[in-house]
Amino acid sequence: MGAFGIGQAAEGIKGTAFNTFLLFFYQQVLGVSGTFTGLALAIALTFDAITDPIAGSLSDKVRTRWGRRHPFLLISAAPLGLAFYGLFNPPGGLSEFALFVWLTVFATLIRGSLTFYHVPHLALGAEMAHDYNQRSTLFAFSTLFSALGGAMLAFIAYRWFFPTTEQFNPGLLNPEGYTGFSLLAGTAAVISILICVFGTRGEIPHLKTPPPSPRFSPLKVVAELGELFRNYSFRALFFGMLLATTSLAVEAVFGPYMGVHFWGLTTEQLSLVPLVLITGLIFSVPLTPVFTRLLDKKKAVVILATLTIVNMNAMTVLRLLDVPWFPDNDSEWVLRLYLLRILITASIAPIIFSSINSMFADIADEHELETGERREGIIYSARSFTQKATGAIGVIAGGAIIDLIAFPSGAKLGTVPADTIWWLGFAEGPGTSVFTIVGVLFYMRYRIDRRRHAQIVRELADRNVQSIHE
Repeated sequence: MGAFGIGQAAEGIKGTAFNTFLLFFYQQVLGVSGTFTGLALAIALTFDAITDPIAGSLSDKVRTRWGRRHPFLLISAAPLGLAFYGLFNPPGGLSEFALFVWLTVFATLIRGSLTFYHVPHLALGAEMAHDYNQRSTLFAFSTLFSALGGAMLAFIAYRWFFPTTEQFNPGLLNPEGYTGFSLLAGTAAVISILICVFGTRGEIPHLKTPPPSPRFSPLKVVAELGELFRNYSFRALFFGMLLATTSLAVEAVFGPYMGVHFWGLTTEQLSLVPLVLITGLIFSVPLTPVFTRLLDKKKAVVILATLTIVNMNAMTVLRLLDVPWFPDNDSEWVLRLYLLRILITASIAPIIFSSINSMFADIADEHELETGERREGIIYSARSFTQKATGAIGVIAGGAIIDLIAFPSGAKLGTVPADTIWWLGFAEGPGTSVFTIVGVLFYMRYRIDRRRHAQIVRELADRNVQSIHE
């Protein structure tokens, strides 16, 4: 369980690098327009739309003595690490268009490499855990390490690579810091993958041997996706996650802009955010099985997602409305309230996402009952695409909004017009929360609860007994 969870850190590292630092680096440091940056990531996302189901279908069908998933996990490591370095270290003197091409190529390489790791990794988790509650615990560990990986990368980046100086305020404007940052991110991602590969190889003999599957073909992938989207609960979960996490992605993209210019925080103060995230994560791990047992998975997701919407918007809305009693940026209470908001979200968000991952595993059982085939790979390829799509949408929308509100490139603290800062806060807060609210409405349509899953398991067992007798 530990090695499987550590493997998820690679996804968290990539998420922090893309969602928090990438747009800022290309737009503020290199001078590429936010729209160009978003377009590059849209192109990379299009590539993901093709490779995600291919990776899932291939890992469902491949048969080796190392299992179905492990060969894909291993071969993804080195390309991912090298692409991380290239992404944040373009050659000097490139034009804006050349930087756009560079970003497109290396963002695509990172996404492609991670696809052939992340999709089989999630499918492996669904294979390893069979029990309804055990799945929630297993994916709670993976969610924990994903968030830990991203949080530790952000803490080290703010504290060591981007300190506030007289020349660079905020410190994220320092171009030299991105070399060390990219080396750390790429190396840490590779190490987490290798720990997962060699730490879980002992599970290979104990994994369920699937029946022979038809050979891989692109048309077969399309047919499998079509069958999957006919599942009612899958549609509810897929579109709910797609919409709800879009606002989270936009918030992550605007994080450095908001922290520095909206709330007036230094990079040293922002470095406290990952530490608060880790504290919240520690609380979330034991709470996950408690919530899913007391409320069941769907209710836990709906209730906690609603609480997250309120928590993440309250402070921003108070500032946007210029409420008289709300403290100014020069008050020490702003940092305290900012960190409290992060602590609350960090304590409940992992419960939401680990429950969603577990719900996808339950869908795999129902889908087997409907089709007669185990397709964890194709199911988690759709889930993986959802997460990566929202990350890309966040950067695409964030880049377009940065250009729309005319946020200046290379802006130092105190130089951005007040109207621009207000519109930044509106976009990061209530402007994007509409997606989260609609996403929660989709979650409410999910149909598999504890009783339904028990029925699915019984019917699958009866079918297996009948096939043996035949």
